[in-house]
Amino acid sequence: MIMMKRILSLALALALGTTLLSGCSKGDGSEDSSTSGSSADTSAPSEVEPMDLTGVTDPYQATAGVPGNTVVAKVGDYEITAESLLYWLNYNIEYQLQQYAMFGLTDLPWDSETEDGTLADTLKNAALQIAAYYRLVPELCAEKGLSPDQEMLDQVAAFLDSAVQELGGQETMEHYFWASMMTPDQFRSMYEGVSLDEQLQELYYGEGSEGYPTDAEVLSYAQDELGVYRAKHILLLTKDMEQTVTNEDGTTGYAPLDDATVAEKKALADDLLAQLRAAEDPIALFDELMNEHSEDSGLAANPDGYTTTKGQMVPEFENTALALKDGEISDVVESTYGYHIILRLPLDPADYRGQMVADKMEILSQQWLDEYGVVPTEAFEQIDPITFRTQVTALQAAVQQEIAAIYEAAEDDADSSAPSDGSSPATDSSSASGSQG
Repeated sequence: MIMMKRILSLALALALGTTLLSGCSKGDGSEDSSTSGSSADTSAPSEVEPMDLTGVTDPYQATAGVPGNTVVAKVGDYEITAESLLYWLNYNIEYQLQQYAMFGLTDLPWDSETEDGTLADTLKNAALQIAAYYRLVPELCAEKGLSPDQEMLDQVAAFLDSAVQELGGQETMEHYFWASMMTPDQFRSMYEGVSLDEQLQELYYGEGSEGYPTDAEVLSYAQDELGVYRAKHILLLTKDMEQTVTNEDGTTGYAPLDDATVAEKKALADDLLAQLRAAEDPIALFDELMNEHSEDSGLAANPDGYTTTKGQMVPEFENTALALKDGEISDVVESTYGYHIILRLPLDPADYRGQMVADKMEILSQQWLDEYGVVPTEAFEQIDPITFRTQVTALQAAVQQEIAAIYEAAEDDADSSAPSDGSSPATDSSSASGSQG
C-alpha cells in the first residue's frame, strides 16, 4: 500500500482552515477580505443532478452508504471510522483529478492497473493509510506527553464561529464542510492531528534532537537522493537558434553556423578560459565574462545559475558539472548547442533540510503503521470509490446551490434597502424639505 506524502496532507489541512469559504462567491467577481484565497474546489459540473439535502444528516451515509461512525479498520487496537477514511478518499480522488486535468482529462481511469490493483483500489488503500496514521498520532503523542497547541485550537474555534456567521447558520456551515467530506468536529480533530504531528516531527528531527540532519547529511541527500546540483555557464552558440532543420535521423534541430563563425566562437571560448585560469579571483571574473559574452537565452532569468536535477540538461553539460567540485571551473566543453565554460556552485543545506526531514518522517510514519498493523473491516471492503465519487459530486452541487442562494438573498436584501436614486436616507427629498421648513 502507498501512503501519500504527509506534507501534502498537512498542506491541505492548513489550507482548509484559512480559505474554507473562498468558494462562496458573492457573484459580482469581487473578493471579500475574509474569504479570499484558494481552497479545495467544491464546485460540481453543471450537468450533475444536485442531491436532495432534505433529511440528510450524515454525509457519509449519503455518499458511501456507510454511517460516519462506522469502524472501517483498526490500527493496532485503535478504531478508524468511515468519516476519516472517506475524507481522505475524497481528497485523494480530487487530487488525482487535478493531475489528470493538466493533460485535459476529466475522468479517472478507475479500472487501470496499478501496484495495488486498480486505480480505485489504490486511492482507497492510500486513504486508509493516511487515516490510520492520523488515528495513531494522538496515541503516540500521549506516550510522549505531547498535546495540541492551544492557541491554534482557539483560532480554529474562532474560525468555526465566523463561518457560522458568514453562512447564516450552523446547518449551512455544516453543509459547506460536507462538500469536502468533513464535519466541524472532524475539522477540529484534523487540526489537532496537524499540531501533534508537527510536534512529533520536532521531537524526532527538530534542531537539537538526535535525528536532526547535519549540513553534510542534507547535502548528501540533496545531491545523491534528489540528484540536485547548481551550476552557471558561459555559452557561445554554434547553432542558429532561430532556424530549425531536419536531421538525418528525422529529428528536428537548429541550423549550424558556418565553419568560420564556429572557429571564432571556439577561439573566444579558449581566450575566456585562459583569462579565468590566470585571474586572482576567477569566480568574480566568471560573472563579468558571463554577463558580457554568454549567449544563453536563459541568463536573464537565471543570473545566479541553474538549480536543476540529473537528466534535465544536455549530457555534456551535466556530466561536466557533476564532475566538478564546488567553486571549480571546467575546461571548454562542446555540446550540441555550442561551447560551454561551467562553474559548479554550492548548494545551501537550508533549502533541502525541510524536505529531508519530511522524507525521514514519512519513513518513520510507515514504520509505525507497519509495527501497529492496519487491518480493514468488512465495511471497508464494501465502500466503492466510483459510486462514492458520483454521490459526492451530487452533494457538492447541492451545497453549491445552497450557498449561492444565501449570497443571492443577501445581495437582494442589500439592494432593496438602498435608495433607488443612490442617495442616502439623510439626503432624500423629504428630509431635505423638512430641514428647510
